[in-house]
Amino acid sequence: MKFKKTSVQLVASVLGAATLLSCGEGFTDLSPASQRNVNQFYNTAGDLNTAIIAAYKVLQANGTYNQSYWVTQEMRSDNTDQGSDGTGLGAELTVIDNFTENATSEFITAAYTDSYLGVARSNIVLSRIDGVDIAEAEREQIRGEALFLRSLFFYNLAVSFGKIPLPLTEAKSAEDGKALPQVPAAEVYKQLIPDLIKAEAGLPLKYDAARVGRATKGAAATLLAKVYLISGDKKSAETVLRRIVTTYGYSLLPDYGSLWGLANKNNAESIFEVQFKGGGTGTGNAFTNAFHPTLKHTTGAYKNRPTQDVLKAYEPGDDRFLKSMDTSFVNAQGVLQTNTKNDARYIVKFGRENAFDENDASYNFVVFRYADVLLLLAEALGEGTEAYGYINQVRARAKLAPISAATPGTFAQKLLHERRVELAFENHRWADLLRFGVAKEVLQAQGKTIRPLYLIPQRELDINNTYKQN
Repeated sequence: MKFKKTSVQLVASVLGAATLLSCGEGFTDLSPASQRNVNQFYNTAGDLNTAIIAAYKVLQANGTYNQSYWVTQEMRSDNTDQGSDGTGLGAELTVIDNFTENATSEFITAAYTDSYLGVARSNIVLSRIDGVDIAEAEREQIRGEALFLRSLFFYNLAVSFGKIPLPLTEAKSAEDGKALPQVPAAEVYKQLIPDLIKAEAGLPLKYDAARVGRATKGAAATLLAKVYLISGDKKSAETVLRRIVTTYGYSLLPDYGSLWGLANKNNAESIFEVQFKGGGTGTGNAFTNAFHPTLKHTTGAYKNRPTQDVLKAYEPGDDRFLKSMDTSFVNAQGVLQTNTKNDARYIVKFGRENAFDENDASYNFVVFRYADVLLLLAEALGEGTEAYGYINQVRARAKLAPISAATPGTFAQKLLHERRVELAFENHRWADLLRFGVAKEVLQAQGKTIRPLYLIPQRELDINNTYKQN
């Protein structure tokens, strides 16, 4: 693929981005030194921190967690649709929801190019870090952060596009990227395993308040477990997940509602969140208003709208239902109303309060949390008393009765259902459907003919005539 910038140009991006990123309320702001070239820059611990912060900054991009990832990973599934407005932006989203987008889609192109920008920035750090005079513990921490971030970008690319380029070193020019072959997703995951093992070893369990939001051992281990599971290695996934459960200090919050809201960012259940801060800082998010408009209960035409199917997936009395979605379509007794005059459906996990501006909200995007780990551990173990115990920990918090082998349905069906309602709208559903091997079955039931992979953006095929389209 063609990298957007050369290394020298990326230094300017690194320096500019570092002043914008804010991880946590007190995350360190690093002022850039002016007029440095690429060879003068990577000399100190401060330089490396500036560079790694620039890689984190890509997580806030429109092509990643601010927009394209929820379009490609959640709207693609049976959890959400584009809303009732099929014009303009709605039309661009409708074709993704219906599996009819083409290779010039702006959302798909942004997901591809911004993810590779994150890879490129991570690779700069990894390629330069050993030449910097820095304390060894700090070197390994920053190396671990870069490996985690690169792996997270590669994971999202592999899930969405399958066969992709796998750059592992700093690109000196655009020509370096053009020479890279496409490799199968299985080869990508194979590379991520040692990278994430090394990342977990070098990262801390937690940070001080000034650095909250940076990658930890738990973040690397959670992604590693997902990679093991998608690769079919349940035993290795079990080992990693048990380590998270027994030694990394996370816990379920007693109330599902307390996971969400501005006062609850980076809580005891949180493993990794993309940090956003509104109020004119340049680091606010746009997804809050896409999910839940400032002018509520008007047309129901806002984007990433919960489907009727996901509404019906919740069991009676599930405490997560009214804490995940807006209540305008539910009567006073909490009963779903499907014949309301205005079928308004909104996601409230990522914001009820009005944002500073339409595209400038302060809610974080939760990437990994402890409930996901418990359900992943149940998946790794397979049906049995222990696995149901982990599922039932999650259900108990939702005020639901326990399930067991005697509960109707296969173990996979019950687990996938629990993942759906617990993690709704958090970008897990599409990857789950693919990993469980039921994407075609589930989406066909909604009248859709699926394709499991997104088309490679046309611009990449134009640049690299050896690349094959999905």
